[in-house]
Amino acid sequence: MKNKLNVTANNLPARVRERSVAALNQVLADLTDLWSQAKQAHWNVRGPKFYALHKLFDEVAGMVEAPLDDIAERAVALGGTARGTVRMAAASSQLPEWPMAPATEEAFTAALKDRFAVAANAVRAAIDAAAQAGDADTADLLTGISRDLDKALWFLEASA
Repeated sequence: MKNKLNVTANNLPARVRERSVAALNQVLADLTDLWSQAKQAHWNVRGPKFYALHKLFDEVAGMVEAPLDDIAERAVALGGTARGTVRMAAASSQLPEWPMAPATEEAFTAALKDRFAVAANAVRAAIDAAAQAGDADTADLLTGISRDLDKALWFLEASA
């Protein structure tokens, strides 16, 4: 969805800022959805490895939640509007819906691993797009997020 940019003294060209705002809002939607799916897993996992997975899922959810404010504020700093409600995220997320009732601890971990991979790959694409457009600051912000998503993905893969 293309939004009219607000007036700002930021000297990036409007077309660059529009692209970055769109990319940031996509990342915001994906990570908001990913955070809620990680919390869903955290709340509902059961089995012999419950405690370890319960803690792991909460930790990776926190890794996703931490940059949400920075993502939204960067979109607004570029003259855009952050699209950050749960309904907005649900309408725009690229992640598959969480399975209604994963049957095993392994199924919970696999579902989260798959969703973290989708989000991490999308953030890497957004980094490339921001860099190519000439928005080094957005690319830098997203690079830090990419590192954290890759770390969380590693944690999940190592626990599978």
